[in-house]
Amino acid sequence: MEKTIPLSENIEDYLETILALQTLNTVARSKDIAERLDIKRGSVTGMLKKLAAQKLINYEPYGYVTLTPKGEKIAKKIEYRHVVLKDFLFRILEVDETSADETACRMEHAMDSQSFRKFVAFIATLDACPYRKESLD
Repeated sequence: MEKTIPLSENIEDYLETILALQTLNTVARSKDIAERLDIKRGSVTGMLKKLAAQKLINYEPYGYVTLTPKGEKIAKKIEYRHVVLKDFLFRILEVDETSADETACRMEHAMDSQSFRKFVAFIATLDACPYRKESLD
């Protein structure tokens, strides 16, 4: 039976990074992952082995890294959370883009699914309000 490890913030960051690199270059390399996450390549290798054991990535030592369908589904969900949170911080709260991106990265890991769904519904309600812009001026 396949043992599932919990999706820690670290694992989510790896999946999100692999998705970004795979989108940009079709595949990810451990060197590029290490560079993006600002960590040593040896640390990346250990995590890639764990992710491969979980069937979240396709990985062979010294080879390319790609997400499995399961890994891609998780990574896209994480990416979506990040985009929504960053958009709210930047567009609604008018936080500078760099801070919005960094804060969204931390928030995406901390917010549970139910709270996130309610947050998305709140943003939709806020965006639909015809008086929102007038009240902000």
